[in-house]
Amino acid sequence: MTTTIEPTQRPPVTAHADAGTAPLPPASSPEGHRAGAPVRLPLVSLMASASLAACGGGKGAGSSDASNSSSGSSGSSGSSGSSGSSSASASYSYKKAATDQEAARFLLQAQCFATTEDIAAVRAGSYEDWLNGQFTRSVGTKRWDWLNEHGYASPSNTTNYWQRSYQADWMMWAELMTCTDTLRKRIALVLSEIFVVSVTDLDFNWRSHAIAHYWDQLVANAFGNFRQLMKDITLNPAMGYYLNTRGNQKEDAATGRLPDENFAREIMQLMTIGLVELNLDGTVKTDATGKPLETYTLDDVSNLARVFTGYDIDQSQNAGGFIIPENGQKIISTYYTRLPMTLNASLHSSLAVKFLGTTIAAGTPGEQALEQALDTLFNHANVGPFIGKQLIQRLITSNPSPAYVSRVAARFNDNGSGVRGDMKAVITAVLMDDEARGPAGLSDPTFGRLREPMLRFLQWGRTFGVTSGYGTWKIEDLTGDLGQSPLRSSSVFNFFRPGYVPPSTAIAKAKQVAPEFQMVNEVSVATYLNFMGPVIQKGYYVNGPNNSGPSSNATNGFDIFPDYSDELAIATDADALVARINLLMCAGQLSTATVKLISDALKGKFASDTSDGPDKWNRVAAAILLVMASADYIVQK
Repeated sequence: MTTTIEPTQRPPVTAHADAGTAPLPPASSPEGHRAGAPVRLPLVSLMASASLAACGGGKGAGSSDASNSSSGSSGSSGSSGSSGSSSASASYSYKKAATDQEAARFLLQAQCFATTEDIAAVRAGSYEDWLNGQFTRSVGTKRWDWLNEHGYASPSNTTNYWQRSYQADWMMWAELMTCTDTLRKRIALVLSEIFVVSVTDLDFNWRSHAIAHYWDQLVANAFGNFRQLMKDITLNPAMGYYLNTRGNQKEDAATGRLPDENFAREIMQLMTIGLVELNLDGTVKTDATGKPLETYTLDDVSNLARVFTGYDIDQSQNAGGFIIPENGQKIISTYYTRLPMTLNASLHSSLAVKFLGTTIAAGTPGEQALEQALDTLFNHANVGPFIGKQLIQRLITSNPSPAYVSRVAARFNDNGSGVRGDMKAVITAVLMDDEARGPAGLSDPTFGRLREPMLRFLQWGRTFGVTSGYGTWKIEDLTGDLGQSPLRSSSVFNFFRPGYVPPSTAIAKAKQVAPEFQMVNEVSVATYLNFMGPVIQKGYYVNGPNNSGPSSNATNGFDIFPDYSDELAIATDADALVARINLLMCAGQLSTATVKLISDALKGKFASDTSDGPDKWNRVAAAILLVMASADYIVQK
């Protein structure tokens, strides 16, 4: 695949280089902090005085490395989780939030952010009431349609939207920052890290529309059935381009051509069954010598590859396409990007397919062969524990107990009504399990997960009501700043592997995993702080916020702003300010020592400030950054 390098949409600004300089904050206007004499905000010195680091140090970092004991002793109250019962809630010990902290913890796991309104909504009923409410929420505007509504389907030689990908970033951040069906979109984001397609490596016309429809299909299936998700992803044109099923042809003895095996391998290895056979609880099956049993062989891959031959994009609605007025160039229309790939039977292999103990007879029509192959994968015993464990890892803890995995996998196998692959049942099992909801994990140093950098940025935006003044949400590809950005993985293996083990660490010695730590190094820690510091303080700098083009103009500025009005109301009370941020950002999980360090740092710097001037805004920004830089925050429990 060819990597297309897009021009950056944001010019160099001092905000990234100098986190200590900021314009005056607003007294009442949400845009008032665009102008004014700069004031010095010594965030670096505050961090030094508070003795905080992005990933902590010593015992703190080692004890919170996003891991939960594989022994099954932590976080579980011993509930067996009767997954075969239609009344699954009867097996849960923690059905309702008794405190704001418990409600916030649930929300941080389910949607990655918590507001005071969200906390009140959770506390007004049971956890399952909230889940059921989310399951029925409207999807909202599809991202494919959002691109059209914002003019990004225009065939202009000035903008060249058909060969750009930056608008894909804008449509994604607009989705994540504004959606109301927050659980659905959080699950879709998890699925995007399992069924990976990266817009970075799409090099065809209308790639942004293609990735937008890909996202729309993840969203559509997030609360549906896993079997339908498998089919939609298999025939999706973006996936077809990304993993070479588009244009994949049958074998040809004369030329030595063989079907491309890329998708056949990855749908097994990454998207359904994994590399080794698993017990229901996610533990590895072994032979008599203790060697793990492999799930598939090279022959399985080469046979399955035959199923995915003969497919190509559907251009049935693209008659005529577009002619670029400026140069007469003909460009295919956007419609194909949301049509399933179609089968050309003459290019489909007619050979028998033998894989995973299943035989698809020679000469089986292509569509029928595809259904049989997907059924075989879907019904494999590995799918429940393989997918269930990854959902737990993304939402709850990196090292769930085997008992926890078993309960979730059982719900995948049977939702209580005899249905396999019901995503609503699986999501409920993940979020409602006693290991997720119980208090034991809070005091267990091996429980939890490292917050992904892009989720930290998203959490900040949603917690503090970030808005785009022009509604264009021109947040660019953040992989350079955060090492991660939605739908921007550098490979099909995602930003990190679910089984990643940080080498030469206590985690490795304990034979545990810490997936997100694959993105952590000295550079990523520094760039995260250097990015978040000025963004928290000033908002997000945007090129040309009031037009649909990438070029700079006189209206460049901070179009994307936070709303700190609630925090400003208590800014002069450092203890109250930190307590509020601790609740919303950390579910009250900051240690007493960390709370004191941050509060003392704020009191020391802003001791004499009681006005509504710039120091009040600066104190809020400093408090948020110091919390987001702490190890207690970086590790979510």
